[in-house]
Amino acid sequence: MSKNLPQLCVAVVGATGMVGRTILKVLEEHALPVGRLIPVASIRSVGKHVEFMGKQVEVVDLDTALSMGPHVALFSAGGPLSLKWAPKFAAAGITVVDNSSAWRMSDAHKLVVPEVNGEVVEMEDLILANPNCTTMQLVMCLKPIHDRWGIERGVVSTYQSVTGTGQAAVEQLNGERSGMDPERVYPHAIDQNCLPHCDVFLENGYTKEEMKVHQETKKILGDPTIGLSCTAVRVPVLGGHSESVYLELASDVELDEVRAAWSAFPGVVVKDTPKDNVYPMPRHAQGEDEVFVGRLRRDLTHPRGIHFWVVADNLRKGAATNTVQIAEMLVKAGRWG
Repeated sequence: MSKNLPQLCVAVVGATGMVGRTILKVLEEHALPVGRLIPVASIRSVGKHVEFMGKQVEVVDLDTALSMGPHVALFSAGGPLSLKWAPKFAAAGITVVDNSSAWRMSDAHKLVVPEVNGEVVEMEDLILANPNCTTMQLVMCLKPIHDRWGIERGVVSTYQSVTGTGQAAVEQLNGERSGMDPERVYPHAIDQNCLPHCDVFLENGYTKEEMKVHQETKKILGDPTIGLSCTAVRVPVLGGHSESVYLELASDVELDEVRAAWSAFPGVVVKDTPKDNVYPMPRHAQGEDEVFVGRLRRDLTHPRGIHFWVVADNLRKGAATNTVQIAEMLVKAGRWG
């Protein structure tokens, strides 16, 4: 970014959590013009320090952070906290980018992936929602397809890393792999296992995670007619979500044209030469901001059906990177002069 941009005071709410720590790392790497960082966490972490740009910065509580008047607050501390505190920050004129589910499906708030629908953001929007990590990487690949060929319906199966649940889930997996009997976050062992159970089950038989993909995709792409169903599975991987995607399109398509559309879309990387064993894998996505797509092929039964495979680091583009990109987009738009 230009050195002439205004220096920002940035609060990171949930700075000591997995996503919060990743936000701090992304802020450093993306060179957002942060003149002052305000790390915010729960009472038990107040007074501790986080490292940012080679310096130790003291953690404060939410009341203190609000009184310090940051330009923008990047929230990643859960829905209940966001519901209580985001309006207080917004009332003080502070822009909030929220990484919880609190505001995603609110009609009064924008659900934003800058590359996909950044144009929906207006200057008066003070609370902006970050999508679910699973939806995030999906819509990055759906957007260029839907714009050109139209998506009628789709089926998504996800293979989600334990980091999507948090540090306690990582400790469960590592403990099981070490032969211990750790405290369980999941109802069953996760090592050497797959759990078709992400979030809680609802009355319709789907989980909340699966319904997020169904609902958020419609909102982000701005088309309520897209029919999308999901099965979400937790797998014993430490970083990176994978998705198997099947789509039925509204018009005929050539596969090379889909690859070209992906290649031209910012933030999407095509890895699709399976004869050479080149395809996206979570191991290669860890620590990367891009969304990786491959294994593109035609359906064997539907003339306009296609299948593909999508992978991204759920802590990066799925959470922290998108949060920072929204702030970057607002800086470029001149929100803070």
